[in-house]
Amino acid sequence: MPITIADLAASLNAPFEGDGKLVVISAREPQDAGSDDLALAMDPRFADNIAKGAAQAAVLWEGADWQALGLKAAILVKRARLAMAGITASFDAGLGIEPGIHPTAVIHDSAEIGEGAAIGPLVVIGKGAKIGKNAKVAQHVSIGAGVTIGDDALIHPGVKIGARATIGDRLIAQPGGVVGADGFSFVTQQKSAVEEARESLGETVEAAGQEWLRIASIGSVVIGDDVELGANVTIDQGTIRATRIGNGTKLDNQVHIGHNVVVGNHCLLCGQVGVAGSTVIGDFCVMGGQAGAADNLTIGAGAIIGAGTGVLSNVPKGKAMMGYPAVAMQTHVEMYKALRRLPRMLSKLKGKE
Repeated sequence: MPITIADLAASLNAPFEGDGKLVVISAREPQDAGSDDLALAMDPRFADNIAKGAAQAAVLWEGADWQALGLKAAILVKRARLAMAGITASFDAGLGIEPGIHPTAVIHDSAEIGEGAAIGPLVVIGKGAKIGKNAKVAQHVSIGAGVTIGDDALIHPGVKIGARATIGDRLIAQPGGVVGADGFSFVTQQKSAVEEARESLGETVEAAGQEWLRIASIGSVVIGDDVELGANVTIDQGTIRATRIGNGTKLDNQVHIGHNVVVGNHCLLCGQVGVAGSTVIGDFCVMGGQAGAADNLTIGAGAIIGAGTGVLSNVPKGKAMMGYPAVAMQTHVEMYKALRRLPRMLSKLKGKE
């Protein structure tokens, strides 16, 4: 993906110095960069590594002395991580899906495929499905009956989208994700031991064992615009109403969203997060890796849930929570410090016996 330094700088909205006509074909770490590569050294700590490679151009920190580093050109940026977003987009070669519809794809006669869409090998698209313009659908993807997907979708291999899901524009779905599986909903003929335990907080559990009867999921999944789904994400259908994912929300690998859950706009849910049924997560929330939320809770807008945290009760908006069960982050830090002191305190107590 060759690009000139001047054009790349313009796309990053950052100044450049030196030879703007210099062409680079890829981005590399400084020590690995060849003469046609762009070295990434946005932090002064990595400057010495430029000499270990052969790069003629680099992305550097604001105010860097690029000439002293032996470069012919440099782009100077304020925020390294923000610059990475633009740099990686510029050099992303995509999935290599051939234009048009592959002859092995199975597409129902009533399905609608938008202009400019590319449908890869062994894709199955069901009755009445609608795929937007310029969508790219990789091999072995299954799209169910009545599904609607907006424009500019990028769907990686092996994604499964169940019937009736509605998805906005610019979806990115990484390999193996499942959208629209049945929710995990079961009931017994009589009150179950689980129900008794919840009502009595475990004091009395006398219900006899019973078989579980399945509650079908007849709702759907509704996903907004600019949503990204990581590898092996699973999003369950709603029981009656839809499970919803808001605009701009990003789900990391192996995130599980239970039935009837509502996730707000521009949330970030990291790897292995699990959200149980009917919980509502407000806009701009962040949940760290392996955090979990119990069912029928409300997590307020802007809340931050630390990695490994177990949310068992409602969280007010704007709160930062950690621990199991979740407590205010500062409280958790104080509890952790106190816990670490316990062995020493016990030793002192034993010494006084």
